[in-house]
Amino acid sequence: MSQIIISVGREFGSGGRVIAEKLAERFGVPLYDRHLITEIAEKTGLTEEQVEKFNEAPKMKIISRRVNGYSNSIEDNIAEMQFDILDKKAESGESFVVVGRCSETKLKKYPALISLFILGDMEKKIERVMKVYELDEEEAKKFILKKDKKRKRYHNYHCQGKWGDSRLYDLSVNSSKLGIDRTVDMLEDYIKARVEAAE
Repeated sequence: MSQIIISVGREFGSGGRVIAEKLAERFGVPLYDRHLITEIAEKTGLTEEQVEKFNEAPKMKIISRRVNGYSNSIEDNIAEMQFDILDKKAESGESFVVVGRCSETKLKKYPALISLFILGDMEKKIERVMKVYELDEEEAKKFILKKDKKRKRYHNYHCQGKWGDSRLYDLSVNSSKLGIDRTVDMLEDYIKARVEAAE
């Protein structure tokens, strides 16, 4: 199989990460999500907990500044390290699935990129988050809104395009309509068709 890079953006509670995992399994390629945190921790000497604290977080504008292209913001530096790791993997010809990390934009120069965005109906996302995190309905809704706000701020800080805007992605799909497994089936067919068209 020629190189394939699958970028999966997602709304919180949509099952996007699970869909990414299943796509990685079906295509027999690695999944990069929290694995990037481990790589950065090893390179910087920070603990994974320290890296996670600043992962996908926008910098504190009041105390952050950039001099000669270098930032004193740990949030910026961790983000740039993740983008760099992904870029090197893509440049090497490796095939993989990546969750988030602005990958639909940061890896856009690679012809092998197929970018997906997974969204969902709010009631279905609430049901899922209530079950997974053992929250009540109101807590689940607040958690979803908080997580998506964080993702949106992070993405829109590092990219020109707006998070979740369908024009940024090759395909946006509502996983609530078919459920996780049938959504994965559909995406697998789409990705295979894209690969065939490129060959």
